[in-house]
This record gives sequence, structure tokens and C-alpha cells, in this order.
Amino acid sequence: MISGSTAVSVWEFSALGTAWDITVPAPLSEALRAQIAVELDRIDQVWSRFRPDSMVAEIARTAGEYPIAESDQPMLDLHRRLYEVTNGLVTPLVGQTLDDAGYGAGYALRPADTVAEVSAWDDVIAGWQGTLRTSRPALIDVGASGKGFAVDQVSRILAAAGVDEYLVNGSGDIRAGAAPHRIALEHPTDPTKAIGTVMIENNAICGSASNRRAWADWHHIVDPRSSRPTREVLATWVIADDTMTADGLSTALFFCPPQKLLRDYRFDYVVVRANGSVENSHARELELFL
Repeated sequence: MISGSTAVSVWEFSALGTAWDITVPAPLSEALRAQIAVELDRIDQVWSRFRPDSMVAEIARTAGEYPIAESDQPMLDLHRRLYEVTNGLVTPLVGQTLDDAGYGAGYALRPADTVAEVSAWDDVIAGWQGTLRTSRPALIDVGASGKGFAVDQVSRILAAAGVDEYLVNGSGDIRAGAAPHRIALEHPTDPTKAIGTVMIENNAICGSASNRRAWADWHHIVDPRSSRPTREVLATWVIADDTMTADGLSTALFFCPPQKLLRDYRFDYVVVRANGSVENSHARELELFL
């Protein structure tokens, strides 16, 4: 529920290949819904590796120079910074590896006999400020922060229209406006259960888990050192000021201890490891049931 509201409207729709819902005190106008739809379609048209007409698909076919919208620059900057902070373990260059493993256009979910090794950033990407310059064709994957970025863009549209109280949920990447919301943390091995709850308000929460987007002996979080799925962490959650950062850090926690990331970013977290241990900060009204 939105605190202090006598009525709540929930708009459910599909975008970026997944389910979305936006909770607000009163129904959004058709014009505002259309503005949100246009922006999400623009993001998909540019950054999707699942559609053949996207800019990402063109980059995979042809090396060259590709203009970056000013609004999208922070997403690439975050990817580069996370690449540096994690010593190359969070990288947008896992796209071809995931595609070879079966997680690509058409969702074959059947791994090939061999999968591509993950290239180093500087071997492929010559520049990313204003223009994305690639030295050879490469399948880019911005999944580490792309959906979080899209949630932030929707939240900015709502705020610009004077909607202060909202909850934008892009399939688990969630941002709240000026009202508190209690969010459940999905159990990493049983999606019908929660391992805890936490409160967000004027900030965001994102989670990542190896049981999501899992097939055969694969899941979507790839260790570039082995070009295979990482196994030491089962699930992570990050609470941060914006969804894009929370999204990126939730992936980074599969490779780095929180203390290392806290040198560069301010956030709260929960990490569930494969050995059963749980590590967490003191997020607002965090309650764990483990």
C-alpha cells in the first residue's frame, strides 16, 4: 500500500521482455502511460540483445562508432566503473557467451558444445563517452544494470509529471517514491517463500539470484575467468539511492565482498552464499527469517 493514500491504482504491462507494474495513488493519464511506453521501447530498441533491429545487434554485426544518448551515458559509465572495481568480473562483454550457452534471441536454452570466451573491455571497446566505439564486432549485454536504468527512467518521468508517491517494479528491480514500502526478499531456492523483508522509501532495491534465468547447468551470471556460471553465491540484494546502481551492485556482489564495493558506493545489502552463510548490512527495518 502507498502510505497515506485512500486509493491505489496498479498499472500492469509488459516491456523489455518482462512483466512490469507501477503502483500510484490514482490512475496515470493515457498521455503519461504513452510517454513511459515510448521511453521503454527506445531503451529496448537501443540496448536489447534479443531483437535483430537493436543497436546492440548492429554492434554485434559491425564494428564502428555508435552514438550514445545523454540519458544513457551514466549506464555505460557505471558498467565501466564496475568493470574496474571488480577487476573485469562485471562486464558487458558476456553477451556472446550467454548467447552460445542458449540464453539469446529465441531462448533456445540449449548450450552449444563450446561457448565464447569473454573478451577484455579494452580489446573491444575503444571509447564509451558520447560514442560507443568498438574495434571488432561484439555482442554487448547491459543486463547488469540495464533494467535498473529503465526503472529509473520511468521514475524520472513520473516525478517530472508531479507524481511523488509511486512504486515502479520492473520484474523485481524496484524503486519507491515518497512513501514507505515493505519489500519481501524471495527465497533463492523456493520462489513461494521469502527469507526476509526490508523497507524502502525514496530509494531502490534490486536482487539477483542464480535460480532466476537458469537452464541446463547454466544461469545468467557468468564468471569471465571461466566463461561459466559463478557458483559461490546464491542470491544478493542491494538497496541504493537509484535502481541502476542497485542493479549493478547486486551483480558485483557475486564476485566481490561488500567491503570492497563500499569503498566506492553507498548501499545496503544481503548476500546468501552457496555454503548457507548470510552476510548483511543494517538496512532500514531489515528482518531476516533465516
